[in-house]
Amino acid sequence: MANNLSLTGRDLAEIESQLAATDRLLERNYPGDDGSRQPVHTVYVPADRFTPSFAADWGAQALAAADAHGGLVRLGELLGQDADLAKAVASRVSAKLAAEPIEDLRLDFEDGYGDRGDDAEDSAAVAAASTVAAAVAAGTAPPFIGIRFKCFEAATRNRGLRTLDLFVATLAGAGELPEGLILTLPKVTTVAQVQAMDYAVSRLEEIHSLPHGRLRFEVQVETPQLILGPEGTSPVAQLPHVVPGRISGLHYGTYDYSASLQISAEYQSMEHPVADFAKEVMQLAVAGTGIRLSDGSTNIIPVGDGVENAWAIHGRLVRRSLERGFYQGWDLHPAQLPSRFAATYAFYRQGLPAAAARLRNYVEQTEGGVMDEPATARALAAFVLRGVQCGAVGADEVQALAGVGVPQLTALAHPRLATTSNSLK
Repeated sequence: MANNLSLTGRDLAEIESQLAATDRLLERNYPGDDGSRQPVHTVYVPADRFTPSFAADWGAQALAAADAHGGLVRLGELLGQDADLAKAVASRVSAKLAAEPIEDLRLDFEDGYGDRGDDAEDSAAVAAASTVAAAVAAGTAPPFIGIRFKCFEAATRNRGLRTLDLFVATLAGAGELPEGLILTLPKVTTVAQVQAMDYAVSRLEEIHSLPHGRLRFEVQVETPQLILGPEGTSPVAQLPHVVPGRISGLHYGTYDYSASLQISAEYQSMEHPVADFAKEVMQLAVAGTGIRLSDGSTNIIPVGDGVENAWAIHGRLVRRSLERGFYQGWDLHPAQLPSRFAATYAFYRQGLPAAAARLRNYVEQTEGGVMDEPATARALAAFVLRGVQCGAVGADEVQALAGVGVPQLTALAHPRLATTSNSLK
C-alpha cells in the first residue's frame, strides 16, 4: 500500500514541542489513584481520650449496641437488606467489629479539644504521640491514624503549628513513623494556607531526617471561600497543582460549611443541595490527581430512644455517599460503626455479581449483555478491589465470579501503575 503520509518529521517534532508542557503536567499532576487501600471512614476523638485499647473498646461498644437492638441481621433488615444479604453482611460486620472496628482514627486538637491553654495542649500533644507509638508497637492502633490540629487562621495558627511540631517530633523520636500516619489541616480558606502547610511539613521532614514527601496531609473543605474564591475562581481546584503529591485527601465538613452559608441547624445535612454542590466541585478538582475524597458526618447519633431511626438515616447517607463516588466518611460514635459497615458491605456485595460478570467478559473477551470499554473495566475492577480491601467480599469470591486474583484485579483497576511497575523491572 502506498505511503500517503503528508506530515513530515519536522511537523511531528513541532507538535511534540508544543505538547511537551502538557505531557509534563499530566505526568506530574495527574498520576491517578495509587491503588492503595482507602479507609471507609474516619473516627474523630478528643486527643486526650485516646488509649492503646481505644479501637477495641469502640468495637465492643458497637457490638453491644447492635446486640441490644436485635443484632446485626436485624440491623441489615432495617437498612433494607433481604434475609440472605443481611446474614452475609452480618457475619462479616461482626468479624470486622471484633478485629478492626476503626480503619482510620484522628486524634482531635481542634473542635473536639478546644482551648485548654498552651501548657495543657503541649503536654497532650506529646502524650498523644507517645500513646500512638505505643499502640502501633502493640498492634492495637488502627491502620490509619494521626491528628487534626488547629487551623491556620491568625488566632490559632501558632497553636496549631506548635501541636503539629510536638506531635511529629515525639513520634520521630520514638522511632519510625506509623505507616498510616495522616495529618489533617482544618478550616482551609485559601491556597496560601495549604502552601504554608507544605512549607511546615517540608521543614519537619528536613529537621527529622525524613524522606521528602513522607508527611502528607488532608485538607478539610469547610469554608465556601475554598469552593469559590474572591476572583470567581475555585481555590480548591488549584490545591493539587500548587503542592503536587503532598495532599492525600479532601474531607468535606458538613456543619461548618453549611453554617457558613446560613443554612439553619435543622437543615444542615450531608445531602443538602449546598453540600452536594461543594462535593461535586471537590470531585472535579481532584479527578485524576490521586487525591482521595471523604464525605462528612451526621450528628444524628444512635442512642436513647432513637437508635433504629438514627441507624436508618446513617445507613442511607453512607449508601448515598458511596453511590456518588465518596468512599469514605466520618463517624462520631461507637454505635455508628454497625450501620457504617453494614451499609458499606451491602453496597459492595450487592454490586459484586454484576461487576464480576462484566469483568470476566472483558478479560476473556466474551460477549455479554454489555460491551465495556477499558475505562469502564477500570471502574468495575476498582469497585471490586475496594470491596476486597474493606472486607466486604473475599478474594476467593472474586476469583470464582470474575476469574481474576487480586494482583490482576489491581492491574485492571490501575493499569498505569502496572505499566510503571513493569517498566522498572
